[in-house]
Amino acid sequence: MQYGICNLSIVPLRNEPADPSELVSQVLYGEIFKIIEQRKKWSKIRLAFDKYEGWIDNKQYLEISEDHYKTLNQQPIKLSTDLVEFIEDENQQIFPISIGSSLNGLTLLNHVYDGNFVDHQIEKSNIIKTAFLYLNTPYLWGGKTPFGIDCSGFTQMIYKLNGYKLLRDASQQATQGEALSFIEESEPGDLAFFDNSEGTIIHVGIIMENNYIIHAHGKVRIDRLDHSGIYNVDKNTHTHKLRVIKKII
Repeated sequence: MQYGICNLSIVPLRNEPADPSELVSQVLYGEIFKIIEQRKKWSKIRLAFDKYEGWIDNKQYLEISEDHYKTLNQQPIKLSTDLVEFIEDENQQIFPISIGSSLNGLTLLNHVYDGNFVDHQIEKSNIIKTAFLYLNTPYLWGGKTPFGIDCSGFTQMIYKLNGYKLLRDASQQATQGEALSFIEESEPGDLAFFDNSEGTIIHVGIIMENNYIIHAHGKVRIDRLDHSGIYNVDKNTHTHKLRVIKKII
């Protein structure tokens, strides 16, 4: 088994080993992973944080030893909390990283970071405050940054920045936590999941106070939430059908 670390700002994680293939997620700076299949140009990886799998370009990561992988994986995750900050490499060259990038591998990579970070769990009341940092971020299928994010990438990153682990896709996140019977039982920071006509979970958002929800739909936005689902305040119509509310924390 081989192992790797993302030593660039953001690396696309694709469904197939080809540049035109669907973007299924992103690997942020400092994330570590197992290499489960390697080809001439591409590697199929499994991320340590959420076990998500996909293909990345061999030129866009650094191989590390099993010992380094295990050491980094056992440490509390240290994450950047500035929307954009800069890393300085051993040649005094700088490059940007986005909020939520992992800083555990700085010494291994011989990089320097002087920005803000978090390395512990934060109270649930901070969830909404963190979510507001991404407000108006454009929707991007597979995205995980303030420059483009999808609905489950949004909820995963918000929880991650507060010290809690969510899986990557909305349907996977819906298997976590405790189901609530009514919206009135929910608290700010709980998750609401929405399904399509076939009953498949396709969307997720974070519940706010007073029956509002913040979610990624076109952009990260705030809409009304009722027993039917999400009511889009701009279109004056329901856009998503409520399936279940979950208390994760």
